Amino acid sequence: MKLVAGLGNPGAKYRGTRHNVGFEVADRLAGRHGVTFEASPAEALVARIRGAQPVLLVKPLAFMNLSGRPVVQLAHYFRVEPADVLVLVDDVNLPLGQLRARARGSEGGHNGLRSVLETFGTREIARLRIGVGRGDPRRDLADHVLARFDADEREPVQEALERAADAAELFVADGIERVMNRYNRKADTAEPDDENG
Repeated sequence: MKLVAGLGNPGAKYRGTRHNVGFEVADRLAGRHGVTFEASPAEALVARIRGAQPVLLVKPLAFMNLSGRPVVQLAHYFRVEPADVLVLVDDVNLPLGQLRARARGSEGGHNGLRSVLETFGTREIARLRIGVGRGDPRRDLADHVLARFDADEREPVQEALERAADAAELFVADGIERVMNRYNRKADTAEPDDENG
């Protein structure tokens, strides 16, 4: 079984915000496969995709900074190894709509990812970052990620969410290396990343 965790903040107040793109990708995956989210043994909603390669979609209901506990509880409950986990998160350091996959590394300043890595006790957790842009550098970063997308951003964001769902399906089928090869732009290879950070 694979576990795909989309991170976000629960509640209507946060729906559609930049910080919740992980939730939105998980919702798209559930919609594609005709499954619905239900209560789980942890503080999270889960949807199960059955088939040759079963998948557990997870949306933690703990707030972003506490995402790790429910994700790790469910991984243990369903006996999912860390190598079979993919975490979907927003990234203010990537241009709007750009995707970047990594097999391992630091949290890159993302509190939800930090919580997951610390709770698992390893950096060997695959992650897919979805660029939400930094916006006006004078604006408080917390305000930026908790804001909704501007009208001119909505179309590229919707396209990015579709590609992120495609990338998650590729992870399930073929692993993180294939995702990295297909979705990380070649221009990114010359930039420093968080592989060793």
